[in-house]
Amino acid sequence: MRLLHSTDLALRVLMRLAVADEAAGERGAAPTTREVAADMAVPYTHAAKVVATLRRLGLVRARRGRGGGLTLTEAGRTASVGAVVRHFEGDGDVVECEGATPCPLNSGCRLRGALRRAQEAFYASLDPVTVEDVVASPTGPLLIGLARHRSGPNTS
Repeated sequence: MRLLHSTDLALRVLMRLAVADEAAGERGAAPTTREVAADMAVPYTHAAKVVATLRRLGLVRARRGRGGGLTLTEAGRTASVGAVVRHFEGDGDVVECEGATPCPLNSGCRLRGALRRAQEAFYASLDPVTVEDVVASPTGPLLIGLARHRSGPNTS
């Protein structure tokens, strides 16, 4: 199964924000969408769309202006990776059986059901995994290193 780019980016944004306090160091400021996009090496416009969706889901809080930035909510910190993936991927079937040219096997096909069960097993395996789980070592320190590299070394 292949995830949409937006799903992958949403998970990486959540992971980056989960280590934001440690990554900020003395700077102490929450990262902006532009900074997170730079950390993840993605276009700002893609990151902004994903952040907007994460805000609507209540996983991310965004403050504008001086002292603003992005923070992970408690719901975001404990969010199920499976739930996030389901939201971004949608509930559609893995294969397109309907549409402009419907599959001639549609009335008696067993493949669609097997693929749907496989998709649900994939999601179910991600359900118990939280954002906090995926930023445990060694991932968390790598994310912190990315953010510190962008903002320069600490002057402590």
